[in-house]
Amino acid sequence: MTSQAVLTEVAASTIEEGAEQKQRRRGARKPREAGGKKSFVMFLCILPFIVLVFLFAYFPLYGWIYSLYDYKPALGLEGSEFVGLQWFQLLVSSPTQMQQIGQVLINTLAISFLGIATSVLPLAFAIFLNEVKAPWFRNSVQTLTTLPNFISWVLVYMIAFSLFSSSGLVNNVLGDWGLITAPIKFLDTDQNVWLTMTLWSIWKGLGWGAIIYLAAISGIDQALYESAEIDGAGRFQKMWYITVPQLMPTYLVLLLLSIANLLNNGMEQYYVFQNAFNKQYIQVLDLYVYNIGMTGNSLSMATAIGMLKSIISVILLLTVNAIAKRVRGQSIV
Repeated sequence: MTSQAVLTEVAASTIEEGAEQKQRRRGARKPREAGGKKSFVMFLCILPFIVLVFLFAYFPLYGWIYSLYDYKPALGLEGSEFVGLQWFQLLVSSPTQMQQIGQVLINTLAISFLGIATSVLPLAFAIFLNEVKAPWFRNSVQTLTTLPNFISWVLVYMIAFSLFSSSGLVNNVLGDWGLITAPIKFLDTDQNVWLTMTLWSIWKGLGWGAIIYLAAISGIDQALYESAEIDGAGRFQKMWYITVPQLMPTYLVLLLLSIANLLNNGMEQYYVFQNAFNKQYIQVLDLYVYNIGMTGNSLSMATAIGMLKSIISVILLLTVNAIAKRVRGQSIV
């Protein structure tokens, strides 16, 4: 073979290799471009939700500026006097204010811990409900226990008033049976307020809280149950040694989130159930902020307390997240 032919063959092979490399680069670029386009489309899908979260969760934080003013609604923010950290200093300098906040924090933490202590009930309810073999009965029970979640607390209080007021159904029945001579004050009393509020919360949220556990149960590998049945395990043994351990990760995540929300009890339930008799023990932090701002005519003080509550809640969330990362090996946020 002559040198010219060798050079021609080398040049041809070089051209072919260059074309193959170019084709490979083009083929590698297409999936990358397709993936980038798909990611952009997904970003556009979640963009409206990001905007909503910003508008309703972050933009209102601008209202924290009211804690630095002696805000008068009639004068507006510009016409109100700038007082700096006066409201924060008042929180710790006034013995009366500290006593009120102390009682409010006791109420808040007590009800929150009772809620955490009873958080295992939706888990147990979901496990036992899953063991019901009749589909029509299981679906009926799940529907009936979930419906109260969609009833407003105003309607819940109407039900409670109809049943447990001094002239309610329960007192009338007990009186007709001769079991009592005077009406029992179920609502107009300061006795067992924390327990009563916890029981109403359980009644309203039991079925709704069990939904996530029912979904987790449906994802458990059925081969585990079949293997246990072959080994002679009974129904309760399968529940205890398979279902419960499989649900523990879900339960622990929800438990940690509950701990992070110790100060967030909400306001609606306690607002409708409060009265002159139980106000001292039913007033949680959210309700206290509302009462200070709306009925106490001190929007700036209410803003300062709400601001501190938010900051403490964030600290609790970060603390719980660190604990979860250390214990479970992965964070929850």
